[in-house]
Amino acid sequence: MNLSELRTFLTIIETGSLVRASEALNVTQSTVTARLKALEDELGQRLMHRQKSGIVLTAAGNRLQRYASTISDLWQQARHETALPDGMQSICNLACHPDLWPDLGEKLFAHIRDTQPNVALSIWTGGQYDLASWLDQGLVDVALTYWPSTRATVLTEPLIQDQLIQVSTDPTRFDATQGGYVFVEAGDNFSRAHASAFPQTDTARLSFGAATLGRDYILRNGGAAYLPARIAHPNIGSELQEIAGEPQFTRQIYAVSRTTACAGWPWLGSALDTLRS
Repeated sequence: MNLSELRTFLTIIETGSLVRASEALNVTQSTVTARLKALEDELGQRLMHRQKSGIVLTAAGNRLQRYASTISDLWQQARHETALPDGMQSICNLACHPDLWPDLGEKLFAHIRDTQPNVALSIWTGGQYDLASWLDQGLVDVALTYWPSTRATVLTEPLIQDQLIQVSTDPTRFDATQGGYVFVEAGDNFSRAHASAFPQTDTARLSFGAATLGRDYILRNGGAAYLPARIAHPNIGSELQEIAGEPQFTRQIYAVSRTTACAGWPWLGSALDTLRS
């Protein structure tokens, strides 16, 4: 098995046919066929069936796809890290939920950039399952996340709590009990507490899975929502107003670090302390 065979296998899946895969890889169709056959011969399994409508993965092909993607991603990461710019001693791959990049992710990035001139930086953003998968695969070293991990290969540290406040573009027209309210997802604990605080409120017609998206929507269209105070703060007093007297909620933020990757970074603890302060 070699990387060209795995890449060819993944490209066939992405393009849907051997012909389109050969065009995407800029090789002949016979080369694509030969690589696929070599991979199937080595594994002793048929990986896909060719049909008029395209290719269909077998059960073995479905199982291989996940591992092939991981191997390909790790190889790209290895190439990136072994080709560090001159003067760089290591690379720190940071990941964070999109709602944690404003203020927190930016602050951590700036601190490492300014205090560790020999460390190259790479930034990733993604949701809960993306972050967990990237940590497991070794694609990222440190993640800012709302979800702790119990895996032995990582260290989970509580950082701070997001303060969730209700804001509105017009408090006289929009709040959680009136029209124009937008529900912004903030975890299961928030959903339960929100339902308890507003038991008579109908399910919001509009909902968003990220606070930044919810904020941008109500700034453009008007409305109200619960947002992390640090995300709403730049707009409070101008486009947004905090609704006084409404319940406030919190959401815990964590730093999850791969223990093996961070063992040689004594500076990481002080970098995370900048977020706590």
